[in-house]
Amino acid sequence: MNDLVDIDVLRQRVGIKWAQAGADVLPGWIADMDFPVPDQVRAVLRHGADGDLGYPAWDDRPDRNPLQQAFADRMRDRYDFTVDPGAVYVFTELIQVLQIVLQLMTRPGDAIAVHTPTYPPFLKTLEVMGRRLVPIPMIAGEHGWTFDIEQMAEDVRRNGCRAVILVNPNNPTGHVFDRDELSAIAEIACRNDLFVISDEIHSELTHEPYRHIPLASLGPEIARRTVTLNSASKTFNLAGLRCCVAHVGDSRVRAALDAQPPQLYGQVSALSVLATHTAWQEGAEWLARTRQTLIGNRDLVADALPPEIRFLRPAASYLAWLDCRGLELDQDPAAFFLEHAKVRLLSGPDFGPGGAGFARLNFATFRPVLEEMLSRVGNAAQQHLNR
Repeated sequence: MNDLVDIDVLRQRVGIKWAQAGADVLPGWIADMDFPVPDQVRAVLRHGADGDLGYPAWDDRPDRNPLQQAFADRMRDRYDFTVDPGAVYVFTELIQVLQIVLQLMTRPGDAIAVHTPTYPPFLKTLEVMGRRLVPIPMIAGEHGWTFDIEQMAEDVRRNGCRAVILVNPNNPTGHVFDRDELSAIAEIACRNDLFVISDEIHSELTHEPYRHIPLASLGPEIARRTVTLNSASKTFNLAGLRCCVAHVGDSRVRAALDAQPPQLYGQVSALSVLATHTAWQEGAEWLARTRQTLIGNRDLVADALPPEIRFLRPAASYLAWLDCRGLELDQDPAAFFLEHAKVRLLSGPDFGPGGAGFARLNFATFRPVLEEMLSRVGNAAQQHLNR
């Protein structure tokens, strides 16, 4: 994955990451990997395009989409978690499912608990839909990120929360919630009669020795109030194909979804289903290599950054949450590095409470690109400190 690469070739890509980078800017912002997708996925897409692009076999029976059984099999094999394929729904986007569930199950003014900082589109969704954010702050410790369980319980109770949105592994910190943390969240949800939307899209990029645990796998009580969201899009770099799955353990949510007109939320394409199914069935070797590359890149970030930029190695995924407060900048760190290093990062404040003074770096790229990116960031930081 870290072979030499021509940056000029990357700049010819049509995806948003490089297309919006600018002629002299290196993009480390949006969460796309630069690596090619698995050969098997490319092959099945070519075969599909060369063959039949008519209505798929499951078109008139969306309850027989092949991803339902494939996802159930994957949960059983990877996490020993039994999933009813009939409770698996297929959608185009994770954010789409989040918005649908909130629209069906909550009302404007309802309080929603979310660990912060968090994925900006989730915050924007709550704002636009008029739902009230109850932030559960992530806390940086000596060995990683955590949160105050007792404070979460009190904040949920005091604000009369209707739901919890859990992002596990967490975006942007890369924290993987352990069994004790998940059990505490489950207990809070059950005690306060909350339903839970558990975004687990980064779960298959969990790094050793950490282990991902699906929240709904902890027991029947939490399972029957949880909607688990997942996709092959982050794991196998397929975001542009627009395909995700939702295991809807909450019967109230299932009833609300089933009562909607069948085409109201659109349908995934035949090619996106083919690609996802192939990645899950045949992508294990590619995924193992990619995870090793990401671990090496993560460690390179940690070794190359100046000490004034604090970085806790993420337990999952390819996102570096950079604490730039030690630089004492007079502007958002992402804006600073875009101007002075020609490196585009994501702005920390966009991630909500706890994001000020931070920036997010995507390190899922080829080693020479990452080395140049980190060199530019380090030089800009040093020049600022030497002023």
